[in-house]
Amino acid sequence: MRFLLFTIITFSSFSFLLAQKKQLNNEQYFKSNFASANIIQPTPIFNEWLNDNQFVYSQQGKKYMYDCKKNVTTPYENPTVNKGTVDVKPLIITKTNNLFQRKNTEDIQLTFDNAKEQNPIVSPDGNFVAYTKNNNLYTVNLSTKKETQLTTDGSDVILNGYLSWVYMEEIIGRASNYKGFWWSPDSKTIAYFKSDDTKVPTFTITDADGQHGVVETQRYPKSGDANPEVKIGFVSPQGGATTWANFNAADDQYYGQPNWTLDGKSLFVNWMNRGNDKLIIYNVNPTTGAKTQVYEEQQKSWIDLDDNDRIAFLKDGKGFLMLSDKTGWKHIYHYDMSGKLVNTITSGNFTVLSIQDIDEKKQEIVFVARSKENTARRDLYAIKMNGKNLKRLTAGEYMHNANVSPNKTYTATLYQNVNTPPTLGVVNTKKGTLTTVATSKGAEFDYYEIAKTELIRVTSDDGKYELPVKITYPFNFDASKKYPVLISIYGGPDAGTVWDTWTLNGAQQWMAKEGLIQVAMDHRASGHFGKAGVALMHRNLGYWEMVDYRTITKWLIANKNVDPTKVCITGFSYGGYMSCYAVTHSSDVFTHGMAGGSVTDWHLYDSHYTEKLMDTPKENPEGYKSASVLTYVDKYKGGLQLVHGAIDDNVHQQNSIQLLSKLQDLKKDVEFMTYSGGRHGWGGARGLHFQNLKTKFIYQHLLNKPVPEGLLK
Repeated sequence: MRFLLFTIITFSSFSFLLAQKKQLNNEQYFKSNFASANIIQPTPIFNEWLNDNQFVYSQQGKKYMYDCKKNVTTPYENPTVNKGTVDVKPLIITKTNNLFQRKNTEDIQLTFDNAKEQNPIVSPDGNFVAYTKNNNLYTVNLSTKKETQLTTDGSDVILNGYLSWVYMEEIIGRASNYKGFWWSPDSKTIAYFKSDDTKVPTFTITDADGQHGVVETQRYPKSGDANPEVKIGFVSPQGGATTWANFNAADDQYYGQPNWTLDGKSLFVNWMNRGNDKLIIYNVNPTTGAKTQVYEEQQKSWIDLDDNDRIAFLKDGKGFLMLSDKTGWKHIYHYDMSGKLVNTITSGNFTVLSIQDIDEKKQEIVFVARSKENTARRDLYAIKMNGKNLKRLTAGEYMHNANVSPNKTYTATLYQNVNTPPTLGVVNTKKGTLTTVATSKGAEFDYYEIAKTELIRVTSDDGKYELPVKITYPFNFDASKKYPVLISIYGGPDAGTVWDTWTLNGAQQWMAKEGLIQVAMDHRASGHFGKAGVALMHRNLGYWEMVDYRTITKWLIANKNVDPTKVCITGFSYGGYMSCYAVTHSSDVFTHGMAGGSVTDWHLYDSHYTEKLMDTPKENPEGYKSASVLTYVDKYKGGLQLVHGAIDDNVHQQNSIQLLSKLQDLKKDVEFMTYSGGRHGWGGARGLHFQNLKTKFIYQHLLNKPVPEGLLK
C-alpha cells in the first residue's frame, strides 16, 4: 500500500510537471523561430575527415574538430594553404550575356557579342571553356582568348550541346540546365548530343501580361507523339569535323547520361528503346564512332534511364560497378570492361541507394541503402567486392546521413528519427557504439510542449505490405473526439515521402494546436518495397496508389479518431494528380482535396515519363482511361481547391482546364486559382498568396472557423 501511494504521488507530480510545460508563442508559430527561445538550434553539419580519427563539422557559423579517440571537441581554423601547390580551375562568370574569366580582382572578357552563352564548363586541364549559344557549341582557349565555333547548324529545332526539353526534364535531369555536352577526362574531346526537334509537336503557352499578352512555344512531345531525333558526336575543343557515334538517329530510341571511361579513350552510352524496357550499354570509340555492346538488360515493366549514377568505373581500368534493380531490388554488380559479370556484390530484399566509396586496395565498397531493418530509414554499409562480409556502419534506430572515415574505423553521422532532432554523432564501426558529438536540440527543448509525431505501419488490404504512415497529433489529443485530417502526399513511382525524420515547423505546430491531425503516407509502389513493388504501377497509374491510400485512411478513421466527414488530401504535381483522383474516383473516402500543378489525364503529359509507366496510348487505351481523373468526374461531390501556374511548362495548365470543363458540364463546383507568371511552382507575393489560399481552405472546410488574425502571410 505504501508503494502504491508513493507511485500515485510520483505519477501525479510527473503529470503536474507535464502540465507546466511552456507553450509556443506566435514567434515560433508564425515565423518558425525556435532558435531564439533555445528550443532548436541550427543543425550541426559534417564537413570532412582530416584523418581516420578526426573530422571537422560546423554549427552556427563556427567550425569545430572532433577527435574520435579522445572524444574531445575543439575550435577549428582552416590551415593556411600554399596557393602555389593548389590546382584551382579558372573561374568563369557571366555578365551582360558575355563570359569573363576572373583573375584576382580583374575580370577578363572572353566573348564579345549579344548572344547568351549558356552552361560554361571549364575543361579538366583548365585550358578551355566550352558553352553553347544560339544552339551551337563553342569553346574559348583561355591562353589565347580565341573563340572557336564547333557546330554551325544550330536553330530553333537543331540543338547542339543543348538538350531538348524532354531530355532535360526526364532523362538527364533539371540540374543539367539543358547542358548536353561532356568533357573527356583528358580534355581532348567533347561528347555532345545533337537534337533535331523538327517532328516534335509544338505546344503554345499564353499569359496575360501587357496589352497583347505573352505567347511561348515549346517543343513538347506528349504521350504517343514523335520524340526528338538525337545524335551523339565527338569534337575537338580546337575545332574540326565531328565524329558521329554509329547509331541511326531516326530510330525510336533514347540515350541516357553518357559516361567517359577514366582514361578518356571511350564513352559508355546508355541506349534504350522507346518502350523503356530494354537497356543496352555500348562502348563507343570517340575517334571512329564505332560501338561495341557491353551490357543488355530487359524488364517486364520498365528500366529507369535517368539513373545517372548507374555506372562507377574502377581506377585500375579493369572493370566497373553498376546499379540495377533487375531482380526487383536495386543492387551492385561488378563487371569487367568487356561487360562480363565478375560477381554480384549485394543481394537480398533491400534497396541500395548509392555507392559512397570504392576502396580497390582493400577490395571493399561503402554504400547507402534503405535500412534492411526499416525501409523508412537510411543506413551506411560496407561489403567486400566479392559480396562477403556485409556490415552496417551506422547504429541505432535512426535515419542516417553518414560518412565513413578513411580506414573505416569510425562513421560520422547526422542521425534523427521522429522523436530525435538532428544530432551529429560518431559510430565506432568495430564496437557498434554511437557517441553524440553535437545536437540541434536546444537547452529549453524539454520544457516546451511539442505536438506528438509517430511513425506507424498499416497492413495493406491484401496483407502483403506494411505501409508506412507518419502522424502528427493535435495537442491534448482526446480519444473521445473526432478530428479533421490533412493528408499530404506525392504518390509517384519510387518517390515515397515517409521517412523516419524529425520535423518541426511553425505551421505544423499551429495546426496541431488548432486540432488538425496531419498525415503523410506511402503506398506499395513508393519505393519501400523495392522495384518489385514499384513495378505494380506499370500500365495502371492511380490504381494501387488509391487502393493503399483508401486502406490507410479507413484505418485512420477506425483507429485514430479521424472525422470521416473531414478527410482532406493535398499534393502538387503527381501529388496534385492523386488529390484530384482521390476526390473523384474515391470521393466516398476523401471528402476534400487541395491540388496544385496536377496531371489530370496522361494523354496530356510528356512522352518519356508517361510511356515509361503506361506504354503509349495506342498500346494501352484502357489503362489511360482508368488512370484519368476525367473518367471519374461524375463521382465528384465537391470540396476541391485546384491551382495551376499559367505558364507551367512541365504540367501544362491545359490539364486543370480540361478537368474544370468536365466539371462545368456536369454543373459541379470547384475552387480554381491560376497564377500568372507561375510555372511548375512559384514564389514571391503570389507564393504567399498560394499559402494563404490553402490556409483559408483548411479553416473553412476542416476547422469550420475564421482564420485567426495575424496568421495569413
